[in-house]
Amino acid sequence: MSNTSSTPDSQSSSNSSKSKAKSTADEDVPSPMEVLRNARTQLAELTGMVAESVSSFERTEDGWTLQIEVLELVRVPDTMSLLASYEATCDLQGELTGYRRVRRYERGRSDSNRPGGR
Repeated sequence: MSNTSSTPDSQSSSNSSKSKAKSTADEDVPSPMEVLRNARTQLAELTGMVAESVSSFERTEDGWTLQIEVLELVRVPDTMSLLASYEATCDLQGELTGYRRVRRYERGRSDSNRPGGR
């Protein structure tokens, strides 16, 4: 007669194969922080400008949509420097698929045309 009961050894090998499959699937999908970092780096490389921050991001069916604040023109004093907000799209793996500038503004000024601006 064969022993068909699960032993701790057989359970651990079964669990490890499940965790390997899960970790492989997890490796295919980057974390939100990885997507943010990669998008900033890719946009900076493509535009030649400093990507200062990500002001918003959202996961979509096709990937990710981000708003990235970019330093376009350095001025003295720094409050007069020109920044721009870029909308960037990434695929599910976090690779940049497109971008466009949606607004441009001076660092020291709020935008009165947007909610919350003064």
